[in-house]
Amino acid sequence: MSEPDVLVLGSGIGGLMAALKAAQDAQVLVLTKKRAEDANTNFAQGGIAAVFDPHDSFRAHQRDTLRLGAGLSDPAVVRDVVRDAPERVRELEALGVDFSRTARGYALGREGGHSFRRIVHASDFTGQAIERALVERARSHPRIRMLEDQLVVDLILESRMRGGRRRGPDTCWGAYVMDRVSGAIRPMVARATILATGGCGKVYLYTTNPDVATGDGLAMAYRAGAQVANLEFVQFHPTCLYHPRAKSFLLSEALRGEGARLRTLDGTRFMPLYHRQAELAPRDVVARAIDREMKRRGEPHVWLDISHRPGAQVRARFPNIAAALERYGLDLTREPIPVVPAAHYMCGGVIAKLSGRTALDGLFAIGEVACTGLHGANRLASNSLLEALVGAHRAAADVRQHLLGPARPPRAEPWRTRGARPPLETVLFGHNWDAVRRVMWDLVGIVRTDARLATAARRLALLREQIEDDYARLELAPDLIELRNIALVGSLIVECAMRRRESRGLHFNLDHPRPGGARWRRPTLVKKAATFRPLQGVTGV
Repeated sequence: MSEPDVLVLGSGIGGLMAALKAAQDAQVLVLTKKRAEDANTNFAQGGIAAVFDPHDSFRAHQRDTLRLGAGLSDPAVVRDVVRDAPERVRELEALGVDFSRTARGYALGREGGHSFRRIVHASDFTGQAIERALVERARSHPRIRMLEDQLVVDLILESRMRGGRRRGPDTCWGAYVMDRVSGAIRPMVARATILATGGCGKVYLYTTNPDVATGDGLAMAYRAGAQVANLEFVQFHPTCLYHPRAKSFLLSEALRGEGARLRTLDGTRFMPLYHRQAELAPRDVVARAIDREMKRRGEPHVWLDISHRPGAQVRARFPNIAAALERYGLDLTREPIPVVPAAHYMCGGVIAKLSGRTALDGLFAIGEVACTGLHGANRLASNSLLEALVGAHRAAADVRQHLLGPARPPRAEPWRTRGARPPLETVLFGHNWDAVRRVMWDLVGIVRTDARLATAARRLALLREQIEDDYARLELAPDLIELRNIALVGSLIVECAMRRRESRGLHFNLDHPRPGGARWRRPTLVKKAATFRPLQGVTGV
């Protein structure tokens, strides 16, 4: 494949489904920055929200989604996603995903914020089952090529290409990509580029996300001039395993759907004090309740307890979680499990239509990197994989129409650097990585204040100044590229949080503890200044 028609950045559920659908009549190149399986999708334990219960309805699913969105969800988008859900689930099953079933159909789970059982799952490793099926299909497809260990540095814009002409909105023609093994950076030109790069959990010190979740797509799109929105709405998963040897292991919300209870270290159940749905309250309510109990009591964690349920049933429903906990010497069926909240999901992102179209011609964004209007101020559990599926389906159709337009892109210049030299002390990279993530965790976490946000903005500005200087002077390495991205995304989260002087959904500010009026029921929009000034000594970015 010399030059693909479609370049897909990311190998999660959104990227792979979009690739499979686009490949029906186009040549597709899928890039992933580590292994194809290293995507947020692979870590999803819960499932996909869809209406299959005869007592459930599209209206109820829409109502639950809009209620959690707290006035910021787009009702038309919510309607389209919810109504498309059953067909997209059946499509996944046809591709080989073995969803859990009963004699009456899909075995439906229930999670926080849902008024009915509507979570279609493959035991408690839904993400793995989906990722495995889609990767196998993509690797065997004659029109799809997959390349691993490819780290995207920046998007290629027509306004910055040799012979490029800018008339109105800019055009994206692919991306500059680093081979993580050789370190070489080269342009990969395509007529359509799909951002499916996932989230940015690694911006925070503690997260359920894998190491690849450094907000690369969000940062690149912003630098390219795309508008981003609602970045203040970071969802913290309430129940991440608290253990010195565990890294980013969450305990699915489905556990609480099956009766697990949250307790303080002395055994006191506390969620009924915070919400009428107790443990099945929306995630933001549960996460803040845990955070408050831990701080009020000075305790390092709380307990998640399902030991009162029959052990055989628990193991049958959650075999993956039970086996993982046993490796840490914990028995889910006999004892409470130590848990803490951790950064989990970005509800904002690059502004895009449900079909993925962005303000940059030729650039599409789907899944967690996009802000389509579905989630609003808070994501309903298991709507994330669903959004990626619906977005991929619609993006493929929109890309097909896009490819009917002009076929020949301008010539992309090779990536060139002048005066770059190897870093003398890489310890500074590690220090800045920790500093950015510590600032975000301590000052821009579950509960915020005006003073904390102002302090975070100042500290991140100083860190970004040094990081951008290193980026301009030093030989590029994956750690520096990703560090630059998390520092930018962190700053954008802070900027959005400072603009929203109220509390709504996932954004809770002690100085403005209540939702504001109608003027706040709108997205928080941020866009880079139109003037582009290349970094000194660097061309081709």
